[in-house]
Amino acid sequence: MQTRPCWVEIRTRALEDNFRFLASVAAPDAELLAILKADAYGHSLALCAPAVVRAGARWVAVTSVEEGVAARALCPAARVMVIGGVVPGQGAAVVAHRLTAVVWDPAQLEDLEQEARTAGMRAGSLPIHLEIDTGMSRQGASPDGLAPVLARFEPGSPLKLEGIMTHLFAADESDGQTNQAQLSQLQRALALVEAAGLYPDWLNVGSSATLLGGEASAIVALAARHGMKAMLRPGLALYGVTPRFDPPFAAEEPAALKSARSQLQPVLTWKTAVMSVRTVPAGAVVGYNGTFVATETMRLALVTAGYADGLSRLLGNRFSLLVRGERAPLVGRISMDHAVLDVTEIAGVEPGDEVVILGTQGAETITAYDHADASGTIPWEVFTSIGERVRRVEVQGSG
Repeated sequence: MQTRPCWVEIRTRALEDNFRFLASVAAPDAELLAILKADAYGHSLALCAPAVVRAGARWVAVTSVEEGVAARALCPAARVMVIGGVVPGQGAAVVAHRLTAVVWDPAQLEDLEQEARTAGMRAGSLPIHLEIDTGMSRQGASPDGLAPVLARFEPGSPLKLEGIMTHLFAADESDGQTNQAQLSQLQRALALVEAAGLYPDWLNVGSSATLLGGEASAIVALAARHGMKAMLRPGLALYGVTPRFDPPFAAEEPAALKSARSQLQPVLTWKTAVMSVRTVPAGAVVGYNGTFVATETMRLALVTAGYADGLSRLLGNRFSLLVRGERAPLVGRISMDHAVLDVTEIAGVEPGDEVVILGTQGAETITAYDHADASGTIPWEVFTSIGERVRRVEVQGSG
């Protein structure tokens, strides 16, 4: 049966190339943890997880234990980290599927230790990354509250403190002042970890902005001072989007950031098709609540994409999509399943014509930043809002 024409094309070769570029920026001082959470930022875990492993990723990260189980099936040999934490009752799945849990609460560790003992795991064989709250106040153990957490890693426990993690919540601020304050708190936590006689292998800190914005060196140096290796967590850049910095760099941009602008390739293209075309007279109302009224005779194209597919309702009357290589304005409110384009000035538009929602057609390109700017959000939300009913299709090539 012919499927509804609303789909996403995923260029896995571009994803592989992006990972290799980012790995070259990090090498030789840091390891990359490829962020594949939220179904690979809406790009499809099933397509993206094998691709980054083919490109050389040894570590991948997901949000939940459920995603971790799926990633383990796709990547039998990779390290799979669950960075969103574990909830009571998930310890058995962590153990059974060889997942690496990020934790910050003694109760999480108790559940994991119990399940590891039940499974007969030997001392120090279940790796754990401990998250430290260095100022975001979202998740993580505070440096002042580390004692009961560290006590869980007693001799003979199957738990192994393999890594220390924190989240830099303003990595895209070019002055780096917030980063410095957070790294100072992290330094204090690391001293407490060492005082407890624990020596983790990994310092797990930093995002795409950290890697490309010049802050990775500080993390590498901090890790080295404590006998650890740095681990950086690229997410957005993996999918071909160069981070923005606010404010922009006052002086010259870091070399890695400049290089990323030419090297990173978009992985996702979102497409739909024209379902029908009609001509309406001046005065015709278009869409719900009549937010658009034709001022002249117009040709309108109905396309099969709406807010249930992830096309933000905020884009009505203020954004354009691509058809026949030209920008066609969205007119009227976007519906749940459809949207309407003004194709009056675009010759020959007919049912079946391909429409690009996000990506390139001819000489024109619509980016995730374009969507984000028009709807008052960020590229991460644009990608992850693309609905499950929008098919993800792997395509060949990287351009």
